[in-house]
Amino acid sequence: MKKHREEGQEPPEEREITWRSLEKERAYGIYWYSALWRVLRPIMVGLTVAVVVAGLGMGLWNRVYESVAAPVDRADESEVFFEITSGQSLTRVSRNLEEAGLIRSRTVFKYYCDFAGMGQKLQIGQYALKRSMNMTEIADMLTTGDGNPLVRNITLIPGETIEDFADKMVRDGVIADRNAFLTLCKTGEAFREYYYVADVLATKNAADRKYVLEGYLAPDTYEIYVTATAEDIIRKLLSQTEAVFPAEMQEQAKQMGMTMDQVLTLASLIEKEAGADDFAKVSAVFHNRLKAKMKLQSDVTIHYVTGVRKMALEGADLSVNSFYNTYVNEGLPIGPICNPSAAAIRAALNPDPTFTAENYLYFCAKDPEHGGLYFSRTLAEHEQAVAIYAPLWKQFDQKRGIV
Repeated sequence: MKKHREEGQEPPEEREITWRSLEKERAYGIYWYSALWRVLRPIMVGLTVAVVVAGLGMGLWNRVYESVAAPVDRADESEVFFEITSGQSLTRVSRNLEEAGLIRSRTVFKYYCDFAGMGQKLQIGQYALKRSMNMTEIADMLTTGDGNPLVRNITLIPGETIEDFADKMVRDGVIADRNAFLTLCKTGEAFREYYYVADVLATKNAADRKYVLEGYLAPDTYEIYVTATAEDIIRKLLSQTEAVFPAEMQEQAKQMGMTMDQVLTLASLIEKEAGADDFAKVSAVFHNRLKAKMKLQSDVTIHYVTGVRKMALEGADLSVNSFYNTYVNEGLPIGPICNPSAAAIRAALNPDPTFTAENYLYFCAKDPEHGGLYFSRTLAEHEQAVAIYAPLWKQFDQKRGIV
């Protein structure tokens, strides 16, 4: 033993132990590296594949984007005026955009708008677009209404008077001159080509009407140009009157011994006196009173003269001097007191057969807060109803500050 140590040599046993230790360390290192590689290899392969796919996908997307959705010319900042008019479909707009050189593909634009829920949101108007805008920017502009509108909607509600309508159009900025509109409606002279206006102007008391055209402007919602004049608007509404009062209605009125003007006048009273459910019943009462040569005594004719919707009318109200006052004058008032709906016109021509046969002659309002009418056949029944409901009318007037 000693001899080996002195000569600097390890004994055979120690060399064996050292060699075995090195082999173990080498084997452990290889095992550790192999285990780590088994974990990292699929991750690195996955990342490599993801990067390649992402690169290919980005490249493909860029190629698709450039071919169908990118600006037609990024350098072109000049404005191209584009217009969407009423009634144009998304397909038509897409085609016009492509023809104007503003988008690359009308098909892609159409599908994009449909997919994004923009198909029904295209706004009528004139737009300043650029070829440097991409497809989505153009779609956003056309659906948010950044253009100058060419048309707008106006609505005449059934039962509105000409003055109500004029006031609303002034508030909405449709017309600027209320008086000019009312003057056109008062004289009616500019609209003689409409036969029913000519008929009214031919009557002896036409000049005494508050407005010759009252009752002849058909209630509805209309699309008009923003540049439409007061005369343009009136003509559009008068034209609709012919559709609301067609030839068969004129024939029916003739068989009943009534003119178109008388039917519209009666319809205007019905419109103001009742809800739609009671139109035919109120019509029957008025027809029965006209047949019996009784005054109509309709409160709404007083409201039209005074401009105040007062529930509890008194002596001074009932005696107001006017051709429209049906408490003073027999028969129908001199003309319509509002613009009636088609339903009210039909009711004027078709009174409730039961109420007509049973000769109902009276009606009065019930609780104003809840609406509804109370119908009576005799004066005694009517007076009992009035005694019950009159206090409620007065309370309603007081609550609204009407004395």
